[in-house]
Amino acid sequence: MPFTKIKGVNINYQVLGDTGAWVALSPGGRRDMSGIQTQAAALAALGYRVVIFDRRNCGASDVVIDGDESEYEIWADDVHELLSQLGALPAFVGGSSSGCRTSLLFALRHPSSVRGLLLWRVTGGRFACERLAEEYYGQYIKAAQRGGMAAVCEMEHWKERIDARPENRQALMRLKPERFITVMSHWRDYFLKGIDLPVIGATEQELQSIKVPACIVPGNDNTHGRQTGETLGRLIPKSQVHILFPQHYDEPLSPREEWDEKAGVMAALFADFMKRSAA
Repeated sequence: MPFTKIKGVNINYQVLGDTGAWVALSPGGRRDMSGIQTQAAALAALGYRVVIFDRRNCGASDVVIDGDESEYEIWADDVHELLSQLGALPAFVGGSSSGCRTSLLFALRHPSSVRGLLLWRVTGGRFACERLAEEYYGQYIKAAQRGGMAAVCEMEHWKERIDARPENRQALMRLKPERFITVMSHWRDYFLKGIDLPVIGATEQELQSIKVPACIVPGNDNTHGRQTGETLGRLIPKSQVHILFPQHYDEPLSPREEWDEKAGVMAALFADFMKRSAA
């Protein structure tokens, strides 16, 4: 798979499909692009060019713990630059969970570059904010406080980043623990400040300002509650909400394989939405 440089950062990406409208999809969590591969392949099979990628600090892309903005704002700008390099703008942009947050910020920061939004497993509420703030940032802050950057490198997520790209160990070890903690704490605050927002990362007024249409598939667990997705559908003016997973799991996460099994159904739903949006 090819790499490209975005603001000096090596980003690993892949394009599925040879013709059709451009779509950029981001996976949930801190997963690499394989986390969105099934959905991307199903959509590409219906005649779309689908861009998937490893976000910085994920997959085989570079680790860069720096920046004054939230990690998701940085990711959104990276996606915009990647699509610009590919000549793919304007594009449909979407994703699951953290990919959904990245896509919403893409639309808010680059409104003229987005044709529509494909959003599923939307996150919001106190449980999601506090759980994800700890999972994505808090545990790594504690590791750096306890044992410096060597301890961080031994944690599962960062060990995987080093295995995928050995240079990432040097990038982490060059960081002073104090700087790592400062940046991670800043990124953690992004989540904690979102406890009372309708969705993590965007205010009601911001969501109402989105002009492009959105196709939303709410989640079905305590991190991605159905109500959060339905609320997003009420706030984005040109949106449609589809309940594909009516069973609620009173757990942090519903079974991932159930979502993979519905990849074809979701691809058909998204394809119909994009055709109608382009008409």
